[in-house]
Amino acid sequence: MSVSAKRTPDDRFAGLPGYSFAPHYVDTLAGYEGLRVHYLDEGPKDAARTFLCLHGQPSWSYLYRKMIPVFTASGARVIAPDWLGFGRSDKPVDEAAYTFHFHRNMMLALIRHLDLTNITLVVQDWGGLLGLTIPVDMPERFERLIVMNTTLAVGQSLGPGFEAWKAFNRTQPDLDIAALMQRASPVLSDAEAAAYSAPYPDASYKAGVRRFPELVMVAPDMEGVEVSRRAADWWARDWTGRGFMAVGAQDPVLGLQHMQALRSQIRNCPEPMMIPNGGHFVQEWGDEIASAALAAFGGT
Repeated sequence: MSVSAKRTPDDRFAGLPGYSFAPHYVDTLAGYEGLRVHYLDEGPKDAARTFLCLHGQPSWSYLYRKMIPVFTASGARVIAPDWLGFGRSDKPVDEAAYTFHFHRNMMLALIRHLDLTNITLVVQDWGGLLGLTIPVDMPERFERLIVMNTTLAVGQSLGPGFEAWKAFNRTQPDLDIAALMQRASPVLSDAEAAAYSAPYPDASYKAGVRRFPELVMVAPDMEGVEVSRRAADWWARDWTGRGFMAVGAQDPVLGLQHMQALRSQIRNCPEPMMIPNGGHFVQEWGDEIASAALAAFGGT
């Protein structure tokens, strides 16, 4: 695939608080040759279970730094990729490169490349918009779900909170990600907030940050609606695995109302764990959520 992309210098990721994980890369994914995808790979390769943790916009795998140690302590393997355009993955410079299927097909290819099985899918924000559509095409690989502050976009408005966010994002070609993260999650230290900005030395690295809100399927003719509707039917009718839901109650975009609607679409999804002070990026309470999820699953 011939796509012009930028690569964040490694020194931008030195000394980030709470993030001592070794990077792993692949640049040979089918259809994405030459584009380097980054992922964390923690825990034993032959673990009985694998947690696949998918982030959203404008975050990256740093978002899962509090959940990963809890999962690995249970004996599991954890894979936490960065979408192309985010984190330590390469960042296509042309905003037109960012499409729903560009990202979804990359994740399908990565799962096949790593041959992940017995997956617990862990999703939030775009991690869910994309990730919740993946098991429908490889159901044999997935056995459990941990879902936080996200939705399946099936061609309808997500309401005024999302429209306000999209309008704001359009006015911020060089979005101050650290400031945004600290407003959304006041528990963050200045150093933690700055870590979310580490992948983006300047605005030329932020094509994905700019583009993702525009890709959310709020009209029936948008790319991704068909597979999202198919996925919604699959979760409601064919899903036989176990689920766990956590909700950041202070999320103005994808809060409790959206999450209750999503819960009704997921077969056998239990009542959500509420994080009263948690916002959209509820993984900042991730150690608490991960521990509760493991307890609900029987400790592993």
